[in-house]
Amino acid sequence: MAKEESHASPEIQVELYRMMQKTRMTEDRIIALYRQGKIVGGVYTGRGIEATTVGSALALEKEDYLYPIHRDLGAHLAKGQSVLNILLQYLGRGNSLTKGKDSGIHASDTSLHIIGNISHLGSMIPVAVGTALSMKMQKKKSVALNYIGEGGSNIGDFHEGLNFAAVQDLPFILIIENNQYAYSTPTEKGFRAKRLSDRAIGYGIPGHYIDGTDAIAVYDTVKKAIDRARAGKGPTLIETKSLRMVGHSAHDDASYVDKSLIKKYERKDPILKLEKKLKADEILDDDGIKKIIDELQQEIDDATDKAVNSPLPEPEWAKEGLFAD
Repeated sequence: MAKEESHASPEIQVELYRMMQKTRMTEDRIIALYRQGKIVGGVYTGRGIEATTVGSALALEKEDYLYPIHRDLGAHLAKGQSVLNILLQYLGRGNSLTKGKDSGIHASDTSLHIIGNISHLGSMIPVAVGTALSMKMQKKKSVALNYIGEGGSNIGDFHEGLNFAAVQDLPFILIIENNQYAYSTPTEKGFRAKRLSDRAIGYGIPGHYIDGTDAIAVYDTVKKAIDRARAGKGPTLIETKSLRMVGHSAHDDASYVDKSLIKKYERKDPILKLEKKLKADEILDDDGIKKIIDELQQEIDDATDKAVNSPLPEPEWAKEGLFAD
């Protein structure tokens, strides 16, 4: 059987690479600011899963809705969010998306159709499904894309939300980011199924299991699911397999992770994998790669300077935007 042609043009492949580099470089800057004591609270990075977050969100259109979770900085950036807004949010500045009222991972931007997560990650599934329902009721072609970790896929919201989406044929895509550890719990202690995407058959919807370190495979799979949802054919469940290459958060040294597993996935680094392909296909050379990295470094440096020097929120703002006084 002939291999199916990819939807990822050379231009899209370069953008996938640029966005993955942008994601990792921005997260490296966030960690540096955290260690300098300039960021307080949790810092949860997605090193090793950039192909999943960027590859999926880059397949969305402007009118589509994105429901990222705590490691999905790549999805924020691929949907159009700026590095400056991300850093302002982490630094709790008064001109951030939440005006200093929430942490770096709880950021929404309705102008970009990005709805940020709450810490109870599975609870976002029914909310995203609700958005998909509203799009169908309004006869709009928008879709809703949501993520959950393999650990979070074991809670009731996962079943209730996905079952409702399936029954109603809603334009909804759910990605299970199987990064092999739910905090410090390995997957074999969380479920018996070999593939979580096999659950899709129970809902009567398509399920796909793909290499979460292959940005082009992620992009192609999600693009097809989006096209299917936009055509009124209902939801899709997609499982991407990768490894969280760092601890659960910036303060965690990941000492509980099998070191041989880390070495295995270091060789499958999604950024280096795509870089190697782009070079082999003569889409990018060393000069082109250097140009991308230099431009990103300048963008991140400029955003850092602006964010660090932005004002903190005013005390009286704490009384604003509340349900009750």
